[in-house]
Amino acid sequence: MRVLGIDFGTSNTVAILRMADGRVKPLLFDGSPMLPSAIYLSADGRMLIGRDAERNARMDPARFEPNPKRRIDDGSIFLGDQEIPVPRVFAYVLEQVMAEAKRQLGGPPEAVRMTHPARWGERRRNLLVEAARVAGFPKPQLIPEPVGAASYFTSVLGTAVPVGRALAIYDLGGGTFDATVVRRTQTGFEVLSEEGLPDVGGLDFDHGIVEHLGKTYGVSHAATWSRLMNPTDDKDRRYRRMLYEDVRGAKEMLSRTASADIHLPALDVDAHLTREEFEDVARPHLERTIECMERAIRGARQSPKDLVGIFLVGGSSRIPMAANLIHKGLGVAPRTFEQPETVVVEGALSIGGPARPAGAPVSGSPQQHRPPVRPPMGPQQPRPPMGQQPARPPAMQQPPIAPRQPMQPQMPPPRPPMQAPARPMQQTPARPPVPQKKWSQEPAVVATIIVAVVMVVAFVILLVISMNN
Repeated sequence: MRVLGIDFGTSNTVAILRMADGRVKPLLFDGSPMLPSAIYLSADGRMLIGRDAERNARMDPARFEPNPKRRIDDGSIFLGDQEIPVPRVFAYVLEQVMAEAKRQLGGPPEAVRMTHPARWGERRRNLLVEAARVAGFPKPQLIPEPVGAASYFTSVLGTAVPVGRALAIYDLGGGTFDATVVRRTQTGFEVLSEEGLPDVGGLDFDHGIVEHLGKTYGVSHAATWSRLMNPTDDKDRRYRRMLYEDVRGAKEMLSRTASADIHLPALDVDAHLTREEFEDVARPHLERTIECMERAIRGARQSPKDLVGIFLVGGSSRIPMAANLIHKGLGVAPRTFEQPETVVVEGALSIGGPARPAGAPVSGSPQQHRPPVRPPMGPQQPRPPMGQQPARPPAMQQPPIAPRQPMQPQMPPPRPPMQAPARPMQQTPARPPVPQKKWSQEPAVVATIIVAVVMVVAFVILLVISMNN
């Protein structure tokens, strides 16, 4: 069965296909596994999704919604002069995912799995199911995000989590933070405790950077900065959009480098931001996430050291300070990953997938397939006796010994076999007697003699000169 997994995120949506043989294949959008969840209603009525929406947002920001998931409780969203129900807005993004899935499969998938925050109630989950229906999906199977993440660590990475043990999921995404403790059961995972912060995520870090810049440029360029923060026309809205795009890029860059520059379009100024400055902005938010994680662990009646581990997922968990504060505050070094955005959806697909037992991760399967290659090495061992074809029936080590013993008494009569070993034996001793002319064939000896003669002659000359004096 071909299954499509979707993680509809605040900033980005990730989708992965699981083929009938168990292989997984991420859907790519403009060459990236992450599709921006943004939408833009063009003047001619077309709905643009993802990067196309972001590119056109500068034309008229009033027609643009960068984070539809944050609007789930609003009922409807205004794009330009049109009011669109939230499920329909979600469906526009999901339709883009389905179109790419059909293109790669040649038809629709047989089943769909969608992940959602563990704290979502029934009403929010129903809105997600309604959006899938409007997008033309079969009824999706809903999986809590922490359960998907935990399944990734056991089924995909092969992390050992014995039944009854628990692990914590630190999920810092673009718009929200979720802390969850799950426990391994005979059939999968169950949620023991969950906590969350609806106002902490990558977007809030962006706002914090803008406020930090405003402390400097809001004073030196007060009027221009005020228009940038409170745009009244399309030009100022475009400038504001450009500012936040640069801020987001600089934030991501500071996870890898020590500093970054941010262009302030309306001021025509490049502001310099260091990692230390960004960490000062992010620290209050990140400290709140640590406190939230502590509450979740206490709610599960666990201690940090009792857990199998603390695992970081979500794009904003890339911030180095997040892992450092967890280690410092909870006394446990968390596990981080190169692609934390895909962990949840890939784990959701691994639930009930084709034979992928715990301890046999996909990432490790090539290594586990290598040991089975060693048994063929057993048949390769008979290759040495291949030259001794008559010795196949006996054991592998006995044939070489058995022929050697009879070969010695049979050396005089059967000259043909003796000639083969005898010739190399005679050639090797015949070579040493050849170099009898040592003084001419050994340059080192000749050189030593010459040096000795010269030294003797020089000594005699010096002795004669000293006697004459």
